[in-house]
Amino acid sequence: MKTNKLIKVVLIICCIATLISCAPQGYTKHSSGFLEGLWHGIIIVFSVIGKLIGKNVGIYAEHNTGVTYWLGFILGLGILGGGGSSARR
Repeated sequence: MKTNKLIKVVLIICCIATLISCAPQGYTKHSSGFLEGLWHGIIIVFSVIGKLIGKNVGIYAEHNTGVTYWLGFILGLGILGGGGSSARR
């Protein structure tokens, strides 16, 4: 029984580490567009966790395309928060 819990904890830690690695890095020079903004909005929780444990991750991409990136970022936050269904309650 304890082995199953240990395996679950290790898998959860591996999943969180993988998602933190997808967070925007501070040293990239390419422009981020709508889809990257959408992804960064969805994984914002993991970006914050990475930032809190001292990794060099950003909350958003510094070199973004402007309005399209922010539109994707805001939509990603909405997807994470449940969208309109949670606002209805």
